[in-house]
Amino acid sequence: MKGLILAGGKGTRLRPLTHTSAKQLIPIANKPVLFYAIETLVDAGITDIGVIVGDTAAEIRAALEDGSRWGARFTFIPQDAPLGLAHAVLTAEPFIGDSPFVMYLGDNLIMGGIRDFVSEYEREKPTAMILLTPVPNPEDFGVAELREGVVARLEEKPKQPRSNLALVGVYLFDRTVFEAARKIKPSWRGELEITDAIQRLIDDGCTVRSHVVRGWWKDTGKLEDILEANHMLLDQIDRAICGEVDAASEIHGKVRIESGATVVGSVIRGPAVIGAGARIENGYVGPFTAIGERVVIHNSEVEYSIILEGSSISDLGSRMECSLIGRDVVVYRNATHPRSINLMVGDHSRVGLL
Repeated sequence: MKGLILAGGKGTRLRPLTHTSAKQLIPIANKPVLFYAIETLVDAGITDIGVIVGDTAAEIRAALEDGSRWGARFTFIPQDAPLGLAHAVLTAEPFIGDSPFVMYLGDNLIMGGIRDFVSEYEREKPTAMILLTPVPNPEDFGVAELREGVVARLEEKPKQPRSNLALVGVYLFDRTVFEAARKIKPSWRGELEITDAIQRLIDDGCTVRSHVVRGWWKDTGKLEDILEANHMLLDQIDRAICGEVDAASEIHGKVRIESGATVVGSVIRGPAVIGAGARIENGYVGPFTAIGERVVIHNSEVEYSIILEGSSISDLGSRMECSLIGRDVVVYRNATHPRSINLMVGDHSRVGLL
């Protein structure tokens, strides 16, 4: 069995951050979200992995290299334009060949992995299997209607959903899906939708089964979802103090401080992670915060946020919360004017609070 990770796409919902960085490489709990997808596939025994890349191909290639750190082998597959998930499947056909394969959206997180999903497919051997989860807002997703455990109908973002079971960004196919994808037409968005290709399989009499996610799942395409995923992942870390913490500082709860990080006269309340080379001075880092490598927090309070590497937060005079700060960003205050701050700032920016 092969794997296919989709790491193209423009990440429009995360602009301006994604003007300068691939959305799949945004760190969550200080690890790029794409790395979690790779770990999930490898954990399920899938090590021959194709990676669909687009405009950010060079950045994705540099981050993943040859896959040896995961015990995997990568084949990078350029997609000319983001023309839909079914188009990505067709683009990967030469790599997939006759193998069954897992298609995994590179900005998705699934707690608990996909071992059971893969095992069920290998046992039942349907034409396709889809991963589902109940959601409170099915109109925002592809939705499945089931009849006696078999998928009877799929609909992309329906105005009147027939169920609350949304498609998670993981699919398992045999090569029959290529013919189905060739038969469909572009949607109103101008894309070849994977839901249409799967519906074509159903209409052609193929068996499409479903598997319901038992743990939590997140599509990290929006700021609030990234922060919630960060919350969930940090909640599982173990306490590890490898950096330097002075006697005037307080460390509470599950906090991981990487080697080379320094905490001076500050309070850190976990769960939180402080990256290598970071410096927290006269500051406060609250729960569910990920501080990247070489970040400086000076005379400032940060909580429920993600600060990417090389950024500096200083003299805010109020607490920054629910924020995602890009790489090499400088946020500072020149005069005291307390108020809540809520930011999503792209790389290499400067924000002065006056």
